Amino acid sequence: MIGIFDSGSGGLTVLRAIREVLPSCDVLYFGDIQNAPYGSKSSEELSLLTTKALIFLKERGAQRIVSACNSVSASLALSLFDVFDLDSTQVIEMIGPTVAYFKGFSGRVLLCATPATVRSNSYQNAFRMIGKDITTISISELAGAIEFGQSESDIEEIITNAFENVVWQEGDVLVLACTHYPLVLSLFRKIIPPFVLIFDPAEAVAERVKKQFWPQEVRDGTTHFVISKDSEQFRTLVSKIFSDINYEIEVLALPLVH
Repeated sequence: MIGIFDSGSGGLTVLRAIREVLPSCDVLYFGDIQNAPYGSKSSEELSLLTTKALIFLKERGAQRIVSACNSVSASLALSLFDVFDLDSTQVIEMIGPTVAYFKGFSGRVLLCATPATVRSNSYQNAFRMIGKDITTISISELAGAIEFGQSESDIEEIITNAFENVVWQEGDVLVLACTHYPLVLSLFRKIIPPFVLIFDPAEAVAERVKKQFWPQEVRDGTTHFVISKDSEQFRTLVSKIFSDINYEIEVLALPLVH
């Protein structure tokens, strides 16, 4: 079984992409809505929350893990996963597959993300390893606004303000380096010039999951969601995105880890 975790509903975009390429895998999805959003939290807080999520997923039988939260992927060393007896073949995070996709790309890459992701410099350093500098845009309120169902006009204003000083060029690519952002892709397309390619890293992550976890994860295709706090917004998104599959949603507040 594949365990996927995120601060809430953002990881649904990753699960959607995984389901498209690996429909027969069994998935346990943990959304930590009680502690959302993660993007404004410190590395220490993220470490505790990630530890809690990993303990839960392992106890429930997940043998392979997808960190579907860029803030977690960017702020934590993968050595954290060593504590849980997970080697590199059992763990997939967001940064590696995303950066690998741009090997050989000659255009300008702009990347928007939460403050925690931008502050970590993980994406910046990873892109430098393939010989590329990127421009980052930190958006502090957007993930939370999406998670808690703020109005489209509020979300559109946040996006507009975030990019007001950006001078776009032909050939630019904008990476949505927060899994919540593709949930409002239509608003990004409304604001970003049409000649800019908007890239959703979920596609690259899903391809890595297929390459790395298949055929071991050819099973019954079950989907079980666990959320740490009930959320009508989460339930609505799940019913909209996964209307064609059977699933269960369980509400379970996890104990604190110290």
